[in-house]
Amino acid sequence: MSLQCGIVGLPNVGKSTLFNALTESSVPAENYPFCTIEPHVGIVALPDDRLKELGNIYKPQKIVPATVEFTDIAGLVRGASKGEGLGNKFLGQIRQTAAIIHVVRCFENDNVTHVEGNVDPIRDAGTIETELLLADLETLEKRHRKTEKGARSGDKRAKKELDLINRLIQHCNEGHRARTLPIHDADEKKILHSLHLLSSKPILYIANVDETEIIQDERNKHVQALFNFAEKEGNSAIRICASIEQEIAVLPKEEKELFLVEYNLPEPGLHKVIHAGFSLLGLHTFFTCGDKQVRAWTIPVGASAPKAAGEIHTDFERGFIKAEIFQYDEIIKHGSEKALSDLGLIRQEGKQYIVKDGDCIFFKFNV
Repeated sequence: MSLQCGIVGLPNVGKSTLFNALTESSVPAENYPFCTIEPHVGIVALPDDRLKELGNIYKPQKIVPATVEFTDIAGLVRGASKGEGLGNKFLGQIRQTAAIIHVVRCFENDNVTHVEGNVDPIRDAGTIETELLLADLETLEKRHRKTEKGARSGDKRAKKELDLINRLIQHCNEGHRARTLPIHDADEKKILHSLHLLSSKPILYIANVDETEIIQDERNKHVQALFNFAEKEGNSAIRICASIEQEIAVLPKEEKELFLVEYNLPEPGLHKVIHAGFSLLGLHTFFTCGDKQVRAWTIPVGASAPKAAGEIHTDFERGFIKAEIFQYDEIIKHGSEKALSDLGLIRQEGKQYIVKDGDCIFFKFNV
């Protein structure tokens, strides 16, 4: 499962600069609105030191990390839900992503144009939020007209869907995101998912600052305002300098380390972005290990052993028999599978087992 995050924001806030850093690509990052017209997609390895440690034990031919997929979506503007700035097209692109990374400009620079004329992160975040809500209301109104006919005919599912839609319309009209509406049962959860509402997606706010700000421990007024806004909305926020991250991304490993030391950064800010996005989607990692390959696999938190097996191949899920499992920490502590076997630390688990982060698994199946 590849994690899919759409990078959004107003024009000229640093979206493409961040995308370039994440993917080490060369998407144009010019100083004018709508530089990004078609979405650019990049697949990035999820940083995970555990893979290296497992590689030291198994000495595999290949090490394969989990991946994170990022889409650089052109800048939205006020009125996007009504088609302004090619808005409908871009909102459709956001709809296809699983989570939203919202880049907000939190630095002053007269040489970089701001589409609204000045820096105000709360206004900017609110602009995008409003456009997402307006687009959702249009979606809900269309679905309402379609569902109402079935509800009138006595269709129980249509009645249930119509009730949820009415609650969502009221909720969104009051300025609340669909994600914050209380859901009563599993059926409502399925209906909500089928609506593909933009405001039902989790959001990570990125406060994009300049080179002087990133080395400061204290947040500037713009960054603090955005962090407060994110917390109020039930979302998270991180602070990075996209321009520095783009510079770091293309450096050789040794020079990267020197660069980080110079700016007193414990790790590239991109690692925080990738891991925060991973957490945003409620995902975690299990491993398969052998002398041919050590690989990280991504699954939703709460996934069963057969579902995890299905990430490798559908036949593994269909013919699942059992899973042999040990924890990453145990093999690092004892040094080999043989040692774990001798100590009785390799478990046999069945179809009901819920896979945990860091599980190392060998699946047995029969098709």
